[in-house]
Amino acid sequence: MTTIRESDLPGIGRKFQIEARSGDKLVVIVHDDGRREIYHYDNEDPDESISMVTLDDTEARRVAGIIGGMAYIPKALEAVDVEFDEMVIEWYKVEPDYKAIGVSIGDLHVRKSTGATIIAMVKKNQERLINPGPDQKVKEGYILVLLGEREQVKACKRLIKQGSL
Repeated sequence: MTTIRESDLPGIGRKFQIEARSGDKLVVIVHDDGRREIYHYDNEDPDESISMVTLDDTEARRVAGIIGGMAYIPKALEAVDVEFDEMVIEWYKVEPDYKAIGVSIGDLHVRKSTGATIIAMVKKNQERLINPGPDQKVKEGYILVLLGEREQVKACKRLIKQGSL
């Protein structure tokens, strides 16, 4: 099981220590100025850092998007979710029988009726529509990137599948 520990670093920022199922240990320090430092530790000596990378805010967000699947979604994954306390980001594939196909985000009243937000749409050819507007229509085969609390995201998925709540 993956373990993540968080701790405040007064005057610096916040520290995240990740112990992966593989046994790898990774530490991410998010500085108050937006910089991120990522440290990878030796499996044999968990106190010995073997590499370190510093990223500015923009670089960190791009890398997060890559790791999180915004740049490329492996074919084996049709639904992925990521949790941030109460908020989740979930990738949701629009199947051929979904009632919302051909209906715009605005006409579905996604945000108003579910509280969730469609933050991106990934087309079959991996082209991304980031922050799609209310006129954007849901299309078969798209992967929708949904953001909200878990119950809001579940409601949004029902809306996309059923066409109404």
